Amino acid sequence: MRKMLFVAMTAVLLLVIGMGVMLVTNRIEAKDKPIIVIPKTIDSRVEFWQVLKQGVKVAAKEYNTDITIVGTPSESDIDEQIRLVDEAIAQKPKAIILAATDYNRLVPVAHKAIRAGIKLITVDSGLEGGISSSFIATDSYAAGGKAVDAMRRYVQGPAKFAIVSFVKTSTTQLDRENGVRDKLLNDPSAQVFDTLYSNGSEEKAYAQTKVLLTEHPDIRGIFGLNEVSTVGAARALKDMGLGGSIKLVGFDSSMNEISFLEADILQATIVQKPFNMGYLAVKTALQVYNGEKVKPVMDTGSEVISKENMYTSENQKLLFPFIE
Repeated sequence: MRKMLFVAMTAVLLLVIGMGVMLVTNRIEAKDKPIIVIPKTIDSRVEFWQVLKQGVKVAAKEYNTDITIVGTPSESDIDEQIRLVDEAIAQKPKAIILAATDYNRLVPVAHKAIRAGIKLITVDSGLEGGISSSFIATDSYAAGGKAVDAMRRYVQGPAKFAIVSFVKTSTTQLDRENGVRDKLLNDPSAQVFDTLYSNGSEEKAYAQTKVLLTEHPDIRGIFGLNEVSTVGAARALKDMGLGGSIKLVGFDSSMNEISFLEADILQATIVQKPFNMGYLAVKTALQVYNGEKVKPVMDTGSEVISKENMYTSENQKLLFPFIE
């Protein structure tokens, strides 16, 4: 009996030691894995994501962690982004940082990542149910309201407005559009047309705006809800000779947008802080991975920049962030 008991206890001890070794080994292997960053697109023409990428790289260097950045050629390619998240899960990274192209359709694969024990951080665009450990972004609803306040400095009294946006099912788009519409609902003299969705294509935003202005020449103001939509709408106004007479308020701060600000074709733009988003996303992912508590939502803020205030030192830093 004593011999059998000794054998049984030895077997249990070896099992516990083996499990401990496996846990330690898995932990060491996980430390060697990168953080995988999946923005809405890796299109180099969209400066917002290039600046966010720089924030990611600076944080990765500062915190001595490896990163891998993968993405789709277009913001509208939701199926491809789902596939990229699936591939990332198979690599068992420390964490996945995701800017979701679709509020609902990315939820199942996001749950799959969480069930696999991978830490999930969302940046810029979140997911239904707020399932990530932390969501780091501009308060897009509030930013939509800021866009209306900016517009009303240039367009007073009864007026018709248009909204040119990007991917309809992106949470960023939904919040900005709702922010604009809800603010205008308080003004019975304002009329807003159905939103135009460019699916992240500058050329489509350009063509849609030209058609809209041809059919409704009495429009007095246009809201462009991201960089691509704003530039497309601004090009249409310029080519139709309507720059300045029809007011445009946009989002983001690409070099094209700065040129349109200087030319009085774009009256104001809501500038986000994508560098901060990228930096905080990496920092937060590492904190969550190490078991630290983090805020479930982090607002990185936004500023309204016009030709009148674009040359202040603080706004110059926002307009010309560090880019490779």
